[in-house]
Amino acid sequence: MNEKFSMEMQSQPDSISVGFPKQLDIAKVSVYALSFLSAGMFLFLPFVNLLHPSPWQRWMGTIHGFASLLATVVAVYAGHLAFPLLRGVNKILPQMRTLTFWSTFIAFLGIATGNLAYMRYRAGLNFGGARAWLKENSPLVQYVLMEYHEFTVLFTLPLGVACTWILWHYGDSILEKENRPVLTATCVALMAMMFFAMGGLVTGLGVAKVHAL
Repeated sequence: MNEKFSMEMQSQPDSISVGFPKQLDIAKVSVYALSFLSAGMFLFLPFVNLLHPSPWQRWMGTIHGFASLLATVVAVYAGHLAFPLLRGVNKILPQMRTLTFWSTFIAFLGIATGNLAYMRYRAGLNFGGARAWLKENSPLVQYVLMEYHEFTVLFTLPLGVACTWILWHYGDSILEKENRPVLTATCVALMAMMFFAMGGLVTGLGVAKVHAL
């Protein structure tokens, strides 16, 4: 009896070791599938504007929504990579240079499309302008959310330009000890860019939810 039990115990780890890698592969595929599905649904969010009854919201809202969402995703990714860069991880430096450049470029597209939508936003009350309606009916949305949205998202562009120039100008030497203050300032600026991009996206969605274009 004892011999039979010991033989079963010895054979059990072998069966577990055989089945475990297969379970691990299934778990990995599931995680990646859920990640891509979540990202796809998140990026699909601006296209909901195509169902809006307002023609202005359908095309302006879709264009600006997609540009701002994409700018936020790239800025947040760059901002998260700023933390290991601040600790001196040199292997991500080439990626950071490219990522910061594209983050700045897409932020410019988000601001440009935002100004296009802002012209319609400032239309008079007789023309269905959102700004006039909000000041009349919900002033806190205009004077808190929209004022924050109007000005803070603009900081993403100069911050991105400055960080891009610094990272390309200094190159790998930015990780040297004498350039530590420059590296710290650059990483903090990238984190601030991430914060302003996220805040701009949240406040923009909030204003659009109260009154569309």
